[in-house]
Amino acid sequence: MQTEQIGRAGGAQVAGTRPSALGTAVRELLLLVAGSVFLALAARISVPLPFTPVPVTGQTLGVLLVGALYGPRRGALTVLAYLAEGVAGAPVFAAGRSGLPVLLGPTGGYLVGFVPAAALAGALASVTRPVWLRLAGIVLATLVIYAAGVPWLAVAAGMAAADAVTKGLVPFLIGDALKAALAVGVTPAGAEVLARLGVRPR
Repeated sequence: MQTEQIGRAGGAQVAGTRPSALGTAVRELLLLVAGSVFLALAARISVPLPFTPVPVTGQTLGVLLVGALYGPRRGALTVLAYLAEGVAGAPVFAAGRSGLPVLLGPTGGYLVGFVPAAALAGALASVTRPVWLRLAGIVLATLVIYAAGVPWLAVAAGMAAADAVTKGLVPFLIGDALKAALAVGVTPAGAEVLARLGVRPR
């Protein structure tokens, strides 16, 4: 009799945890969707430059913020979801482009670099870190994007390495420095909003 009661109690506990687990899964899915939509909107800010196939976009800032606010795991998964949406045909890349050719094209390396950049920003630039470490994390995450994007640009566009640096890195340094400062400044407010919703970085 006692064993039967314990079994029933254990079953009730397991049954009671199922809605919570389901709710957590749904919340995580909604966060991924919200984050990927945010990245798609950031990508709409796109200014082409006549001397390079790499445009000035809001994507980098979006990736840094998603990583810093969501955390390394959730941030990287959000960027992966965003890339999958773009490859599948959703017009979420810069200037509303989509499809696998974009990922394989001259700017594809920057897109791929967004994944480790988000993870690094999430690990080092969360609101729990000191300001200097947040800034260092954002800068390192930005460098990771360059490290993936510039060599890819050279190969995909048939450029010499020096040309790829000139056209894929140098013109964006000042803008990305401003984005880094903005990301560090905005992170506390964004983290407070998410905390009120019960969302913690992970």
